[in-house]
Amino acid sequence: MPNQQKKIIFCMAGVLSFLCALGVVTALGTPLWIKATILCKTGALLVNASGQELHKFMGEMQYGLFHGEGVRQCGLGARPFRFSFFPDLLRAIPVSIHVNIILFATILVVLTMVGTAFFMYNAFGKPFETLHGPMGLYLSSFISGSCGCLVMILFASEVKIHHLSEKIANFKEGTYAYKTQNENYTTSFWVIFICFLVHFLNGLLIRLAGFQFPFAKSKATETNVASDLMY
Repeated sequence: MPNQQKKIIFCMAGVLSFLCALGVVTALGTPLWIKATILCKTGALLVNASGQELHKFMGEMQYGLFHGEGVRQCGLGARPFRFSFFPDLLRAIPVSIHVNIILFATILVVLTMVGTAFFMYNAFGKPFETLHGPMGLYLSSFISGSCGCLVMILFASEVKIHHLSEKIANFKEGTYAYKTQNENYTTSFWVIFICFLVHFLNGLLIRLAGFQFPFAKSKATETNVASDLMY
């Protein structure tokens, strides 16, 4: 492939990686990861509410990795509330999973910026064959994509398996019990998903630029070594 086309491909991949890093940094600080609807189960049972009456007992909340806000309703009007995970909810949430989500998201940002530098260096510089060359591009894209995948899996497990929304809604609520009705992943979560897809796309762009996948190269080398030994 001509050098000009390689420059265009690597510049495109570098810009995509840089936009991903900015998107993940923004997503980390926003409470737009999930939006949940919560039902005041205690109040609804007391008055035997059904149908349209249930709306008086429906609240909602949205949160991210650090903070969130919502509205509780138990038939007596809306009660807005705000919360932060650190240090307010440390006793209510699975701390190890939550910290790992933040850790892998931070690693994702760092490696995405490193990948951006590698792509630009390959486009305009003279890369070394190992770290700064094709191997470094494949490695940064693979690890970054894996971190994005882990962030989504861990966050989904925290929300669904550990019932994170219910734990937040019932935190310091001695009188009323709340139950989650539905949960929807929102903007920030899908930013991570798009970032994961971009790193997969970058791997294809590296291949399009004419660089073999590392395992394909190793197989070819093994075949050549075997043929040399035979002769």
